[in-house]
Amino acid sequence: MNLNLSAIWVKLQNMLQSVILIVPNLLIGVVIFFVFVFVARLISRTVLALAERSGQSRGIALIFSRIASWITLGIGLLVALTIIFPTLTAASLFGALGVSGVAIGFAFKDIFQNLLAGILILITRPFRIGDQIVTGAHEGTVEDIQVRATLLKTYDNRRVVVPNSELYTNRVVVNTAYDHRRLSVAVGIGYGDDIAEAKSLILDTLGKIDGILADPAPSVLVDTLGDSSVNLNVRFWIDPPLRLEAVETQDQVLERLKSVLIEAGIDLPMPTQQVLFHDQTEEVDGDRRRQREGWPSRKDNPPTRQQLRRDSESAAPQPSNQPSSLEKQVPAEDNPA
Repeated sequence: MNLNLSAIWVKLQNMLQSVILIVPNLLIGVVIFFVFVFVARLISRTVLALAERSGQSRGIALIFSRIASWITLGIGLLVALTIIFPTLTAASLFGALGVSGVAIGFAFKDIFQNLLAGILILITRPFRIGDQIVTGAHEGTVEDIQVRATLLKTYDNRRVVVPNSELYTNRVVVNTAYDHRRLSVAVGIGYGDDIAEAKSLILDTLGKIDGILADPAPSVLVDTLGDSSVNLNVRFWIDPPLRLEAVETQDQVLERLKSVLIEAGIDLPMPTQQVLFHDQTEEVDGDRRRQREGWPSRKDNPPTRQQLRRDSESAAPQPSNQPSSLEKQVPAEDNPA
């Protein structure tokens, strides 16, 4: 069996010739890519310096510099590929990148959404690291604002990782956005108590508690007339507006107000209920001018118990006071003295 190795040798020669021809393009492409790496570092430093000069925070400046660096490296990679592979035109390359970009966009939609939301949060700064916020069912202190998520430390020492897209699109309450914070507690007094006196006592007590600001001044307003008490809304301001100070100040206010109001003879009534049982036992039932509460007016009221008792007594035979026949037959002398 004779083997013809000439075809194989020719093919190997062609492959070797192709590799030799591509070596210059490969070297030029690598050199061009390293040039873009150098340019990317230079651009990154420039963007970082410009962002810091404009007053942006260190984190935002780093993000801008990294984005500029990634864009420069991406352009350098595309240029190097077109040099190494001459048959790869820019149109075909961008067309392939467009199709693959759509697929990648659908696959990593949530990641890109959180990335963009994180950049917008760092730029707009609706809250900062150290602020105490409320988002959804979570409340705590912001530990870190990353590109993908924000780290929240709850008051019971737990960490909550909140995606930036949720923070950017949903409502967020920033409790420490301002220097002062207003708190309020509810105090109920009796209906027979003097409201003006109760207000004066409450305001005097608030003025003696440390941590409550005199300006803005505390206030006491009548909130509602409850079922068993007149409810007062006690408002006061604290500084700093942290959760710890808010809880401790509310504790002091309620403790002081309870003792002061009781010593002054102000009633702090508990919820009470009055239950009325009506079975038409009163003559006034059905008469709105005289009846008790809770019984509807009627024209065909059945007779009351008092009326039935009087009717039964009038219909019953009256007992006779005359002596019986046996008593008449007994002689007077036989009766004992």
